[in-house]
Amino acid sequence: MLLESHLQDTWVAPTAHDPAAVDVHDAVTGETVCRVSARGLDLDSAFVHAREVGGPALRALTFHQRADLLEALAAAVRARREELYALSTRAGATLNDARYDVDGGIRVLRDYAARARAELPDAPCLVEGPPERLARGEDFLGVHLVTPSPGLMLQVNAFNFPVWAPLEKLAQAVLAGMPSVVKPATPTAYLTERLVRIITDSEALPPGALQLVAGSVRPALDLLGEQDVLSFTGSAATAETLRTHSGLVARSVRFNAEADSVNAVVLAPDVTPASPLFEAFVREVVTEMTVKAGQKCTAVRRVLVPREHESAALDAIASRLAGVSIGNPASEGVRMGPVVSLAQREDVRRAVRAIAASGRFVHGDPEKVRVVDADPERGAFLDTLLISADPDAAAPHEVEPFGPAATVLAYRDTAHAGDLLARGRGSLVASLVGDDLAWTTAFALEAAPWHGRLHLLDSTNMDQTTGHGSPLPALRHGGPGRAGGGSELAGIRGALELMQRTGLQASRRTIAAFQDQ
Repeated sequence: MLLESHLQDTWVAPTAHDPAAVDVHDAVTGETVCRVSARGLDLDSAFVHAREVGGPALRALTFHQRADLLEALAAAVRARREELYALSTRAGATLNDARYDVDGGIRVLRDYAARARAELPDAPCLVEGPPERLARGEDFLGVHLVTPSPGLMLQVNAFNFPVWAPLEKLAQAVLAGMPSVVKPATPTAYLTERLVRIITDSEALPPGALQLVAGSVRPALDLLGEQDVLSFTGSAATAETLRTHSGLVARSVRFNAEADSVNAVVLAPDVTPASPLFEAFVREVVTEMTVKAGQKCTAVRRVLVPREHESAALDAIASRLAGVSIGNPASEGVRMGPVVSLAQREDVRRAVRAIAASGRFVHGDPEKVRVVDADPERGAFLDTLLISADPDAAAPHEVEPFGPAATVLAYRDTAHAGDLLARGRGSLVASLVGDDLAWTTAFALEAAPWHGRLHLLDSTNMDQTTGHGSPLPALRHGGPGRAGGGSELAGIRGALELMQRTGLQASRRTIAAFQDQ
């Protein structure tokens, strides 16, 4: 039952008798799925293999040839995605949740492949921008040369997207000519392990381009060097610890963090209850609370509404939540499964109690839940939890319940709403819902510095939106402050950020030689 790792192009098991091995349980039944340990794994040799075998193989290819690899990966995963759907139920995912994760990852691979062919040359490097004259003559010019780094990307991923997250990072790393070592979060490591088996079975990537470590990689942080990248997705607390790791600081290892944040949706004053846009706002809140049982780094945690519409918003959201069936995600009609583990359930319970201390629960009880086809105690089930809290209390803006919970906060006026939004200290995304263009544009300009993405919902796009919580490959995914200060996705810009941009001073013919590579 020990989960294997994929190192140096071989599946290897950790030391069999590790007293520190972690048991991973089925979120629905509580049964043991596997045990996870990295004891006995040779991570030093794995990192060398990535740099000396995987890196050169990828760097020898052009951007278009790397795009071909992504297309092949997408086809391989798509052909066996039913395996990933089925296994996802053990993590509490409904079929819709699993598609969000699996199909989202496939779409990212294909999107990056298409963008690379359209926006990048069929060459192994990029000469960026038109040449700039640097002297009085016409033949001493400057450009920027963008080249692959001879290092590796160490992916440290969160439990909530065990397929999409590694594929999204892998897409950028492959385009950048950089091999990946993937460390999945322990609670869903078995899903990422199955994904990597699908990829290795396909032989779509060159040797050394992808490795998997099931278990802790903390000792391996000292193995990272100046040309490597540590790409982290997870809690703000862990991001803070990693950012100050002495080895990373000493060698200026590039560190990208996408951390959990207290994301918000703001209902504009012009939106009246029972209007179509108000209904769209309610649907958005409930969707964010229930998709993947609210376990998304982008999920809405704070719902800011005008004070005069607070009661209407609470009633409408609670009414819709009452129709959400909770239980075994494999059962017909179930819309929301459990959170990923019993430990996660306890984390959510502690968080919502802290927030509700300044207010009250409007819907749901953190200690009780009625479920379909499951034992509510053996499985990590939670009710949908809607809280009404004092908007000026500290907890709603500082504590994140990473589960099916949201807090309604009533603002007095626009200035108060802006202040409340900023008290999240930096978020991945905020949604503004309203038809008043003057209000929306002014509020967005104030809110933008605090957010990696703004989702502006009005009557013209409410039937077309992909949703508050859906990062898209073309746009930046990340955020300032508490959200980690990093950036993922962002189209081709995201891939180029993994490469080295070097100022090149040369003659016109020398620059042309680089462009002809």
